[in-house]
Amino acid sequence: MDEIVALAQQITPYATAAVTAYGAGVLTRAENSAADATVAFGQRLLRRLVHRRRSPDTAPDPVTVAVTDLAAAPADEDLQAALRLAIRRALTADPELYQEISALPRPSGPGDAVQAIGERSVAIGRDNTGTIRTGDSPSNQPHV
Repeated sequence: MDEIVALAQQITPYATAAVTAYGAGVLTRAENSAADATVAFGQRLLRRLVHRRRSPDTAPDPVTVAVTDLAAAPADEDLQAALRLAIRRALTADPELYQEISALPRPSGPGDAVQAIGERSVAIGRDNTGTIRTGDSPSNQPHV
């Protein structure tokens, strides 16, 4: 169960990015080759989650409902959490879907790829908790 929760937490930002970019139309829109890799991956995830094997009941698909709600207010953290919960429940209900999605390679997200350009440039991919020194004579002494 912990693995499913972790996977849902990992993939929800991709799904949210796709909903933010395309709204509820993300579920029916053809994938755009020019789309950002994060958005395209989120779109593929959502399509797979929505078109999974389901029982033939007439209840609306919870992932579809969550996407539609989130499309109306993409910045709403409660609606993002509702999508994450719907994804988690879908993965819990279908172990094959969980295996399939967990095996998908994820694109680099914001902050995963960094580039330092120019002489003595510094690139940090995530957080930095230490001192960064550049120049001809770096030291720990403050300049006065």
